[in-house]
Amino acid sequence: MMIGEMPYLTVLDDCLAELAQNIQRTVVTVHNGRFGVGAGILWRAGGWVGTNNHVVRRGRIRLTLANDETLPADLVAVDPEVDLALIKTSGQDLPAAKIADSRRLRVGQMAIAVGHPWGQRGMLTAGLISALSRAKTRGRRQEIPIIRTDARLAPGNSGGPLINVLGEVIGVNTMVIGGDQGVAIPSQVVEEFVTGALSDFHTEGFI
Repeated sequence: MMIGEMPYLTVLDDCLAELAQNIQRTVVTVHNGRFGVGAGILWRAGGWVGTNNHVVRRGRIRLTLANDETLPADLVAVDPEVDLALIKTSGQDLPAAKIADSRRLRVGQMAIAVGHPWGQRGMLTAGLISALSRAKTRGRRQEIPIIRTDARLAPGNSGGPLINVLGEVIGVNTMVIGGDQGVAIPSQVVEEFVTGALSDFHTEGFI
């Protein structure tokens, strides 16, 4: 490595640090009564949070924001087939994450997981997209697209974002398979779920 290349590495470091700071503002801790802790993403402005269904399926939901403020939240919609849930909190002026189109992903691109592994809040791990494949389901879809990555996941990462190098959400981290491969639900699947849930919510006259 030449000495003249060092400034570029410094710029890269600064960019990644800023990316981490920005995304952490949109990641919440999801408390599920006494049953555990997971992560969630401020998917829409106004306190709409996307997470995994298995994170919120039991217990009373509370959220802890990046600034340590704790807020109650209500479960709005779930889709067990894709392990997704939408919850709503009353917090004001909460920032929404930037959402990327996961249909444009390619194997080999960098992916960064954000969550609370083993209760350690706001931790980041990095890896590559290992595969873009499909998984069979037991519902009407029969199968769904998934993202596989070697970014390390652990209990507490569930429901948190998988992001690209621009800080945009490309998926929701869901599980670990094979001991070391993370699985995320692509952002396009999550976006379709959230859009449908919000449409139903408004149609039924709740707000």
